[in-house]
Amino acid sequence: MILSDFQQEIIQKTSDFVRQTLAGAEGGHDWWHIYRVWRSAQKIAAEENADLFTVELAAFLHDIADPKFHDGDEEIGPKMARDFLEKQGVELPVLEQVDKIIRNISFKNSFENPGFRSKELAVVQDADRLDAIGAIGIARAFNYGGFKNCQLYDPGIPPNQVLTKEEYKKSISPTINHFYEKLLLLKDLMNTTAGKRIAEERHRFMEIYLDQFYNEWEGEL
Repeated sequence: MILSDFQQEIIQKTSDFVRQTLAGAEGGHDWWHIYRVWRSAQKIAAEENADLFTVELAAFLHDIADPKFHDGDEEIGPKMARDFLEKQGVELPVLEQVDKIIRNISFKNSFENPGFRSKELAVVQDADRLDAIGAIGIARAFNYGGFKNCQLYDPGIPPNQVLTKEEYKKSISPTINHFYEKLLLLKDLMNTTAGKRIAEERHRFMEIYLDQFYNEWEGEL
């Protein structure tokens, strides 16, 4: 799909807006996270024949105000995105879809029955989930764990794999637990053919990493 000149201009303005807004953000949820999700979303959208304009806007804006950095406020992100897109003259159907993607993309919302589905949500959600696994996912997990002053690992604190949405949001468990509470679950939650294919390799990398981690923890390697 080839974007019109108007659409390309809006995409560039959106990219600039997000980069400026997230300057100084926590390293796992900064501009470079957005950039990686955008790049992955472009590739997956091409395979899925999704609307590229909607996908790119949603990829750029999906974490414009992550609730975890805004006292759990799940409305500030959609509002910021909507206000920005309205000022750019983006047509209402596209604006509405981007709003719904932002509201439904996160892992924590998978604890509830999804109220919205679309091909474009599937694409951006997979791109976002791919950035949470593999080598980048591991780096992001420990970066955020350090940001929250979480322990690396405590054998006496087992993972909780039956978390509610509120428990997940408030969790300060060791970072290794996060692998079992989220990261290792994502492979089976992928929506698209491309997402599932890429997730397989990244999932295997995490399993290898965890084997090495436990061996080193016990001084066996």
